[in-house]
Amino acid sequence: MDVMPYRYTTPSGEAVSFEFRLHPETGSAVRVQQLLDRLVDTLDHEIGLLGDTCNGDVLQALAMALAVRTDMIPAHPEMTHDLARDVVERALGSLQAEYQYMGPVGHA
Repeated sequence: MDVMPYRYTTPSGEAVSFEFRLHPETGSAVRVQQLLDRLVDTLDHEIGLLGDTCNGDVLQALAMALAVRTDMIPAHPEMTHDLARDVVERALGSLQAEYQYMGPVGHA
């Protein structure tokens, strides 16, 4: 089973490490990592601009974005829905993150 190591440093300075299980039909782990970096960076940036945003709202928006992208795939809906469920279950099943505080993050 292919895994993708992933490390992200949160705005508060915590480094979070994961070992994500990849779907067998993953085209490029490098592209997955690049997209994930951009998505998480954009989310952190937007939450910083918006201010008080509850985690449930973030998760709801991400779930809806997944639903929109799933519907955009030109294939049979049953197949795309199964694929979306499978990749989410794999990602959630990989959640055994390791946290390490890295200190203040940002520019002086």
